[in-house]
Amino acid sequence: MSQNQADLQEWVIRWFGKGTELQEDVGTLAPIVQQLEEYFRGERLRFDGELDLQGTDFQKKVWTALLDVPYGETASYKHIAEAIQSPKAVRAVGGANNKNPIPVIIPCHRIIGASGDLVGYAGGLDMKIHLLDLEREEHPHMNPKNN
Repeated sequence: MSQNQADLQEWVIRWFGKGTELQEDVGTLAPIVQQLEEYFRGERLRFDGELDLQGTDFQKKVWTALLDVPYGETASYKHIAEAIQSPKAVRAVGGANNKNPIPVIIPCHRIIGASGDLVGYAGGLDMKIHLLDLEREEHPHMNPKNN
């Protein structure tokens, strides 16, 4: 097992629990890999395909709401809480974001603090900034602090 595979297996166990095993399935992953490559080249604004999300009902509501935040735009945690009819659950929205099993595809990087600050991202703030910058290059008029 390569170091990359070992790192990925460690991540899978951390997110999905012990006993979860990676299985290589190139046929299933090929369309996702292609879509990710297109996204990082600035050629894809949204991902296609059915998602089999594993989480609590609340987490799934949050993740589904994140899919409605357009490429190149941002929304606040409060906005997402209101969108799922749980306006007082702002912190819980943050917790669900942190448990997002497929960041980038479910664009939790587009969620910002109420003041417009770039806060919290499981991949680190540097990665969040990188993803937002990538999307802003395609939409330079967008400012993540203006939503």
